[in-house]
Amino acid sequence: MKVKGFSRLRALSLGAALLASGCNTLAPPVAQVSCNATAPPKVTLSPDGQSATTTLSVLTFNIEGLSWPARSGRGPSLEQIGQHLARMRASGSAPDVVLFQEMFSDAAKRAVMTSGYPAIDSGPRRTTRARGSTKDKLPGHSSVKRGEIGIHAFGSGLAIASRYAIVDSDRRAYGRKSCAGFDCLSNKGIALARIAVPGVPSLIDIYDTHMNSRGASGAPAPRNLAAHDRQALEASEFIDRTHDDATPVIFGGDFNMRHSEERWGNFSRYQSLDLVHRVCTQPGSGCDVRMSWDGDEPWMDTQDLQFYWPGEKVQIRPIRVEALFDGRPGSPQLSDHDGFLVTYELRWKASDNRPSACAALPGTLASRR
Repeated sequence: MKVKGFSRLRALSLGAALLASGCNTLAPPVAQVSCNATAPPKVTLSPDGQSATTTLSVLTFNIEGLSWPARSGRGPSLEQIGQHLARMRASGSAPDVVLFQEMFSDAAKRAVMTSGYPAIDSGPRRTTRARGSTKDKLPGHSSVKRGEIGIHAFGSGLAIASRYAIVDSDRRAYGRKSCAGFDCLSNKGIALARIAVPGVPSLIDIYDTHMNSRGASGAPAPRNLAAHDRQALEASEFIDRTHDDATPVIFGGDFNMRHSEERWGNFSRYQSLDLVHRVCTQPGSGCDVRMSWDGDEPWMDTQDLQFYWPGEKVQIRPIRVEALFDGRPGSPQLSDHDGFLVTYELRWKASDNRPSACAALPGTLASRR
């Protein structure tokens, strides 16, 4: 959450107003589609007939869906986000999966539903029980004046929308001792949507998160850094608990690590997934970069990232990266973040036939509880 330039008195008033405005009328969006109701993607066989490939495109997008008084006048832009994605879907050019962040206001929730994706699941709700990894206090002292009031005004603001069926889902809210400043007003966390792509002999685990901000949190640097570190640990624990190693994984969102070596260092202690930015900057990666990346470490210049890892039967690699909602012709800039779109290649042995119904696929959370 981004709140800048407020005095302490105004910050206190803001926290109270946010709490009051947190009672939005719309529930987080949810939609379900049958496995057999989704059109299969194009699958290509290798010349020798030994392997098969298809693509999966994933957009991570912070839609700046904050409520008044943190933001005002966002309704028209949010409406356009939903309509633009719906038009892309109608033309067949929309991302297969969208990871939304900052879906707090009713207008933001309507935008996600307006996009027209047949399968949607949301992250932790406002009342989802927080599960921290420690009860230790953060450095410094909590302050009501910067929103650390011990009550969540909003849910996580996360949603995952998919062209394909979501056959399983789970979510974890970060601990109450794992947030700092105004970020504590939302029940931040991590969400999982397990999708079934017709023809692919494995489910795909897709995770979405939004981690604690820095200066925008209003909390001192040691405090917001420690909160971010704890969230990185809790996200890793959640992925370890819910992810089947046989299944490819994609982890995206707003990680709030731009220009912070300390945050990157902490995060990297817990995550060993491949970073799309890093792979796509390597010579011979086969990744088509359609964005302007400056310097040797372009991942340090953005909050919006994606990580990935292969499964046992299905290999995965990024083959194209580009921006959406970035102000180019036909791609209106409607948020304070650009969308980050990655197209992945999925590859598997052609002999690994896909079961006819996704319910027959192993690896659902229900089968492991």
